Amino acid sequence: MTSQKNKILILGLGNDILGDDGIGLMAVRELKKQFEHFPVDVVETALAGFELLDMLQGYEKVLILDAVVTKKHQAGTVLELSPEQFKHATAVSPHYGGLPEVLKLAEHLNIRFPTEIRILAVEIEPPYDLREGLNPVISDAFPRFINKAKSILREWNIS
Repeated sequence: MTSQKNKILILGLGNDILGDDGIGLMAVRELKKQFEHFPVDVVETALAGFELLDMLQGYEKVLILDAVVTKKHQAGTVLELSPEQFKHATAVSPHYGGLPEVLKLAEHLNIRFPTEIRILAVEIEPPYDLREGLNPVISDAFPRFINKAKSILREWNIS
């Protein structure tokens, strides 16, 4: 369970050994350097699925940074997604229980969950190769990803 000190959580998700899937982790590491003296909790994790219940509960606002494979956008596209977009998700999550299931379970169990969840993701190719680091297209998207995250934090008066 996350040791909560603040009302806002910046949560980076991903897997460092799956190349581009690690962009959420890399982004949260960068943001942690820049926001370490601000009233936010900054957490990186390779955990997913129902383990996110513990990580998200109790916060008022959460910014999730992750990679996504929709095959609807070019690799390197920075997307802002909302939990509402996941309500009718039919794809099976590679993490067994994905964000849609976590949100539904929290609602069903009346768990105190964030009133605002914003999700930033970078479209990647399916991460089947074991490697560290980002490919050039995803690496080029990294500054846009970070800048969009900072923009959201400014909206929340964190700057």
